[in-house]
Amino acid sequence: MNYKLLLITLASLLVNSLKSQTACTNLGQTPSTAFPVCGTKLFNQTTVPPCRNNNLVVPGCNDNAQYGDLNPYYYKFTCYQSGTLGFLITPNDLNDDYDWQLFDISGRNPNDIFTVNTLAISGNWSGNSSLESSRGFTGQTGTKASATDVFVCSSNPQELGGNPPFYDKPTFSKLPQITMGHTYILMVSHYTSTNQSGYTLEFNGGTASITDPLIPSLKSAVPQCDSKQIVVRLGKKIRCNTVAADGSDFSLSPAIANVTGAISLACSTGFDTDSLLVTLDKTIPAGNYFLVAKNGSDGNTLVDFCDNSVPAGQQIGFTVNPLLPTLVDSIVPVGCAPGKLTLVFKKNIRCSSIAADGSDFLITGTTPVTITGAAGNCNANGTTSTIDITLSQPISTAGNFIVNVKNGIDGNTIIDECGIVTPPGPGVSFSTKDTVNADFTYTISLGCVYNTIQFSHPGGNGINSWQWNFESNGTSNIQNPQVNFLNINGSKKVDLTVSNGVCSDTSSQTITTNNQLTANFTGPDILCPEDLAIFKDTSTGNIIAWYWDFGNGTTANTKVAPPQPYPPSNSPKNYTIRLIVNDGICFDTAYHDMTVVKSCYIAVPTAFTPNGDGLNDYLYPLNAYKADNLEFKVFNRYGQKVFETTNWLIKWDGTINGTPQPTGTYAWYLKYKNRDTGKEFLLKGTTVLIR
Repeated sequence: MNYKLLLITLASLLVNSLKSQTACTNLGQTPSTAFPVCGTKLFNQTTVPPCRNNNLVVPGCNDNAQYGDLNPYYYKFTCYQSGTLGFLITPNDLNDDYDWQLFDISGRNPNDIFTVNTLAISGNWSGNSSLESSRGFTGQTGTKASATDVFVCSSNPQELGGNPPFYDKPTFSKLPQITMGHTYILMVSHYTSTNQSGYTLEFNGGTASITDPLIPSLKSAVPQCDSKQIVVRLGKKIRCNTVAADGSDFSLSPAIANVTGAISLACSTGFDTDSLLVTLDKTIPAGNYFLVAKNGSDGNTLVDFCDNSVPAGQQIGFTVNPLLPTLVDSIVPVGCAPGKLTLVFKKNIRCSSIAADGSDFLITGTTPVTITGAAGNCNANGTTSTIDITLSQPISTAGNFIVNVKNGIDGNTIIDECGIVTPPGPGVSFSTKDTVNADFTYTISLGCVYNTIQFSHPGGNGINSWQWNFESNGTSNIQNPQVNFLNINGSKKVDLTVSNGVCSDTSSQTITTNNQLTANFTGPDILCPEDLAIFKDTSTGNIIAWYWDFGNGTTANTKVAPPQPYPPSNSPKNYTIRLIVNDGICFDTAYHDMTVVKSCYIAVPTAFTPNGDGLNDYLYPLNAYKADNLEFKVFNRYGQKVFETTNWLIKWDGTINGTPQPTGTYAWYLKYKNRDTGKEFLLKGTTVLIR
């Protein structure tokens, strides 16, 4: 037989079957409706309705099997002692093939197991078909201490030949580690949609505990409006199937009424609940009572999934108060310029009793206030604990006000959930604050180093907080601060936020100053003896006076400096020129150093002696102070270029690459343009190198 072809065909049929499965809707067959379980019980699942939810990722399994929760049931539990988890799944028909996977869903939506690949912590998908059964395998699966793999992939017909060509994989996985306080979901999947004979699930063999030690108890009892119904809160969740629908799990003390029913809305969508609605056969008068737990018609009290019962005889007290009108309890704190007010009630109000135009309410106080609407934040029962009142315009001034209740356009005031009408009259008082304005003024006192700016805010309207921001100059929280800004031309942004504890406002201004005084001028660094020195003022600021000292015994008080002659000298002579400027408040001084040279006549020496004695050691164009676009080249007697420069201060030392050149005559070439006249010169000559 061609087993490979047979198996491919079977796999194709399986994939098509998976795609055709309907979504799971039964309780327990989706992660969000998982069975709560406890480690003390044996769970018997008699049938498995065919369905499928979604694909699952099995860590470490990269084969082509389509892993998914086919015909699943889900079980949820909490770990109460860290350790290993042992469990055994035994099919009622040992030829059935069951797979499973365990997920840690702590703090997660249970349905995340389909989208978050990191939640799975253990699993076993080993096939157990009739072919395997013929080789002696049973249908049991789960975890064992002797197993070696945390995850076991599906059986793969490609991995082992033979007859039949299946690779045998263990149907048990290694005991997984679980952690105290974490919540887990175990998915058990029936591989085929036929022969739904069921299975048993038993937790044993591990060191962890999933048994909740907490005993269920009665936590609170709250009577409803007519005192015929009591909402009971439990200390932990109990099994829905242990609640006697006839209410016989409870009795009333004193026994002036009989308990006739008990239900929980949570039981329609799950297996457990922590609250019940207990019904009495009649209304009971105001007074103190006890609700007492007892064994009901089902033979037990309320029981959790660890088979722990609410102790018979346990009781919880409650008080039935006389039915009184529900008055306005309080008002949500009023902010700045309120356009809406929110009233709060201790008992819910029927939304149908609230006049939409707000006519159930009237506001009186310091200034007239007009109401234009009212609405509740209504729940599914058509009641609300708050009512929003809309005003025609915000209240922007300080004042004291009272919200009064009155008959509205619907002919009544408001009515609470128990049908009691709130009587007309004062409801609740509130106060408002004035709106505030952060606009500010300032004055500037100009200075030489710093400009001092005095800021001023008028206050008023209850303002008690000022927050100034001066950018790099810091902050202040006083009303009228004074700040020193460094005297630098430019803009400074200033922000002010004011508040009276309720209302606040922010204002910004950009302050520009241009009184920085800076003395500066330009002039020659080198001056030829036959030239006049030209100095140009480049100072900035609001200058009204200049004082020049040219260092040659001459001064001037004009913005434009007169051209200055300097006497010739047999050697370079240095001069310091000074300019003082004045803006009527401040002074600033600038200095410039200039050298008057002996000569600006350009010449090339006829000989030089590069012997390091400090005299005529170099060959270069002398006094080329006014030479622009200069080119200077030196050639030996063979026409070889031995030196070249465009900077007359870079001189030839009589070497090539550090090698001294021999004594002899060298030709030179000099080209430049005179800076003053613009005339170009091309000179040639010879120089003798002497050693």
